[in-house]
Amino acid sequence: MPSGKVHEAINMTFFAGLSLGYIYARAQGISIQAERVLNPQTISLFSLSYLVGTFLVTPDLDLAEQNVRAKSHWGGLGFLWIPYGAIFNHRGTSHSWFVGPLTRLIYMLMIGVTITSILGFVLPFMGYELNIQTQLSSNWRQLLLGALFGYYLSQWLHLVADGIWPDHGVKRRSKRKKRRRRSKHK
Repeated sequence: MPSGKVHEAINMTFFAGLSLGYIYARAQGISIQAERVLNPQTISLFSLSYLVGTFLVTPDLDLAEQNVRAKSHWGGLGFLWIPYGAIFNHRGTSHSWFVGPLTRLIYMLMIGVTITSILGFVLPFMGYELNIQTQLSSNWRQLLLGALFGYYLSQWLHLVADGIWPDHGVKRRSKRKKRRRRSKHK
């Protein structure tokens, strides 16, 4: 299986190809019809979430109790991923096409809510106030889809490099069924 550096190189090569394709399409006037969807905000969120999924939040964080490259990119906060590694077996659910990336998103959300709650409780005692204001733009659905697509695409490239395809689990189950059928007929 590829190392963390190889996974990053694969993802960045693909990202460079996407970027060049987009630049070429713009130069040819092809993407003008898609301008409403491919606006600078959506492209920025897609790119940011793709990079986060490539360098910080990878399927290999299920090995976070070890020295994993993605964990080391977190610096001193890498320890936050150790419980995730304890919860998920390597190449188990965390390496599935839809649920795996979702588990990492939910895990990050839980960490964010926990840190925000702690700060909201502690800061007033220190004389500070935590003021979080959220302003949703009118195209929040489009932005969310761009961010999710960038993140999921980076995860899927990682899985493909590991040899895990979307129907991976289905094939495994069908082979087991065939083995059971053969053993019954013997």
